[in-house]
Formats: sequence, C-alpha cells, structure tokens
Amino acid sequence: MRRPVALVTGASTGLGLAIGRALLARTDHHVVLTARAGSMDRFVDAGLAEKERLWLRPLDVTVEAQRRALIDEIERELGGVDALINNAGVSYRAVVEHVRESERLTQMDVNFRSPMELARLVLPRMRARRRGHVVNVSSVAGMMAMPTMAVYAASKFALEGASEALWYEVRPFGIRVTLVQPGFLHSSSFQNVRSTVLSGSSQETPEDPYHDHYAHMSGFIERLMRRAIATPEDVARVVVRTIQRRRPPLRVTATLDAFFFHWLRRLLPRSFYHWILYRMLPGVSAWGRSSRAVSPRLR
Repeated sequence: MRRPVALVTGASTGLGLAIGRALLARTDHHVVLTARAGSMDRFVDAGLAEKERLWLRPLDVTVEAQRRALIDEIERELGGVDALINNAGVSYRAVVEHVRESERLTQMDVNFRSPMELARLVLPRMRARRRGHVVNVSSVAGMMAMPTMAVYAASKFALEGASEALWYEVRPFGIRVTLVQPGFLHSSSFQNVRSTVLSGSSQETPEDPYHDHYAHMSGFIERLMRRAIATPEDVARVVVRTIQRRRPPLRVTATLDAFFFHWLRRLLPRSFYHWILYRMLPGVSAWGRSSRAVSPRLR
C-alpha cells in the first residue's frame, strides 16, 4: 500500500516549516516540502535532508511550469497528492492609495491565484480516488480587514470565497476543503512584510498624509506579535489534526484571537462592530491631522 502524500508550499521557514516537522512526527505521510530555489538552503539550516518519507523540492508557486512539473513528478513517483497544504504567502503593508496595479497583482498571484491553481492540478487524481484534502492557510485577515493591509486582506478574502465554493463542488467526490485561520503568532514574521514603492516612501516622510497610519499600525502589529501566545508549532498541530479528521470542517480557527474575532464579528451588530474596531486603532484620533492634504507624489 502506498503512503498518503502531503504537499506543503512555503515550507522552508516559519509556519510552513513547522507544518512539515509536525507531519513527519505525527503522521505516516510521505511529505513533500517546497520553497523558492533561493531558499532551499534554509532546509539545511533547519537540519532537514531528504530521506525515505521526505522530499525537498524547489517551487515558485507563481510559475505555472514549476507547478505542473512538481505535480507530475509526485503523481508519477508517489501516486499523487492526498493532502495539499497551501501555505506559501506574501504580505504587503500599504493603504489602498499606495498600491499600484503590479503590486496588487503580485499579492493576489501568490496568496490567491497560485493556491487555486495548485488545487486545480491535484483535484483530478483526488476525484479519481474519491478522496483527498485541500488545506488553504488563510488568516484573521480573511475574516476582518485592517488599515494599511488592504491588499493582503483582499487576497485572503478571495481565498476564503473560492475555498468555500470549492467545498461545495468537490464534496460529492469525497474531497475535503479546509481553511485554517491563524491569528497573531509569536514570531518575527512581521519583519518580512513588504512595502510598496509609495508606502515605503510614506513611512519615511512625516508630512505624508498616511505617515501616521503606518507609524502607529506597524508598531501595533509588532507588539501584538511579540506578545502573542500562539506559535507556528501550535498552528502546525492544528493543521495536522485537521487532515487527520474524518469530517474536517470548512473553517478552523487556529488561535485564540482568531476565535475571538470570529465570534465578535458574528455576534455584534455590524455598525457597532466596526465602531469598536475603529476606536481600538492605535492613535487613530491623530491620523492625518499633521500632514498635507494631498501627497505630491499622487497628483
């Protein structure tokens, strides 16, 4: 009998690496961990090397030829993917006015389009076997948006919507779909958040209309992540338990704060919910007051 195969994207660091370790320790899956070619040496730094149950493969999830080549290899050598865990992601910090189209497309390409394309590639073999599991790592940003993270939230909202539709579509074939929703994790991943050309300039220009937005929100998010109780290893265990469940739910809140915001959004009247969150924004009463009305770069 063949081993079930779990494919994890973006697995050379952070949550993806924790998921890979948890799969190896807690399941009998043949685990395929991927990362961009330039990040493959991180597996060595993490003490991981290929062995009987572990493949390490370079993959840029945004490149169609690489996606197809990897899925073809897995199907040819291992019989196909049983659990696809779409973890690879990128995050831009920028208000809507500071996101150009190329930057918006990059964000959506990594966080939304590529996971759905990988799902599309593995589904035919799953349908033929009438079993399989697609796990898309979402975020609290997929249920609520924060200022300066508009395009990131948009990518996660899109992933949530498409995954929900997919849940209905493939259920008759015995295929499961789950969105895992982590909140803030105790990690340094906030340091990997990218700035757009305009948001980077705004952060360095005190007179810019949005400078205070970035100054307050960046520090706020950093403090939340440094003080968070949940770790990538905690969420990794949630992911493993989810793929081991016979009837996994569509959505799994993976941290306490995600659980809190889920119910806050559901129970409060919408206008009151948004009023509360607005009042909770750090220093919001001062946003924009000391800046010029129009940024010269955007005229």
